[in-house]
Amino acid sequence: MARSKKFSLPKKGLNFILHPSSFSLQKGFTLLEIMIALAIVGGLLVTLIYSMNYHLGIAQRHEFITVASLLAKNKLAELEDSPLNVKGDFPEPHAAYHFAAEVRDSSYPGISEIIVTVTKGDEEVKFRELMERAKLKDEL
Repeated sequence: MARSKKFSLPKKGLNFILHPSSFSLQKGFTLLEIMIALAIVGGLLVTLIYSMNYHLGIAQRHEFITVASLLAKNKLAELEDSPLNVKGDFPEPHAAYHFAAEVRDSSYPGISEIIVTVTKGDEEVKFRELMERAKLKDEL
């Protein structure tokens, strides 16, 4: 029977295999991995920007409705004392807001209707209030 040779690594060869600086693997990411990561980040940023823009638009609309409602209620309170058909602008800091007030007979007998419309650009808010006509005539 023939003797088989034992397999042995030379000491130098073993150090070469186990030593970290001898690895030929490259560190870092491939171009494909970077492109996929950038596509994901880009998609997230587009979604975030769209969402922020949408919610800022809603916040602007709510701000207009709140400010215009308060201005219209104040104008209605003023018109209860002296109801007139008037148009005009609000003073600073609400100079961008405009109003139109109209006093007319309502469909109910003995009742008048005061309508205040507050506008800013394309948007408008209308408030209506009913008052006794006798009260209006006494004040005029």
